[in-house]
Amino acid sequence: MIQPGNPPSVMTGIVGRPCGWIEIIVGSMFSGKTQELIRRLRLAAIAKQKVQVFSSVLDDRYAKDHIVSHDKNKTPCLALKKAEQILKLVKPDTQVIGIDEVQFFDDKIIAVCEALADKGLRVIVAGLDQDFRGEPFSVTAQLMALSEFVTKNLAICSVCGNFANRTQRTSVSKKLIEVGALDKYEARCRKCFSRPR
Repeated sequence: MIQPGNPPSVMTGIVGRPCGWIEIIVGSMFSGKTQELIRRLRLAAIAKQKVQVFSSVLDDRYAKDHIVSHDKNKTPCLALKKAEQILKLVKPDTQVIGIDEVQFFDDKIIAVCEALADKGLRVIVAGLDQDFRGEPFSVTAQLMALSEFVTKNLAICSVCGNFANRTQRTSVSKKLIEVGALDKYEARCRKCFSRPR
């Protein structure tokens, strides 16, 4: 039986042909989304599957040519400005696609993920499900609805130690996208989260 959040490395349809799918890893900042994405990509590589990894150019916190988790695990990637670039860069023998910080892409990323899965590829995406106001990122929410597998990670609240599913911005910026880490954000639980006015 296939368990949610623990997708198989190979899925076949009713007639036995390989079948593509989308799996998404979401949660607040510091919940281990990128770490889990890297773990799944490494397992695919160990299984001798051809893997390609993409991220947004906006995420330049740790490296421009790698996705990097907060605990410094990393894997090489191509950083792109637009979602449609992914379709042009996917190699014919690629079997697994990883996309980090999916919320930084425009809504065309949804059609890109669908097209890749329709071609029989395993598409693994990771990203924030809520913005700093506690409101859903539209791109992530739509991908959660379309994905075959959804994993929601929880962090630990930096105030009280409870499970955290929200991202508290500690800087004064009001921009929707403000790239940062511990210098600008904390993980907070429902009780300790303070919604910006």
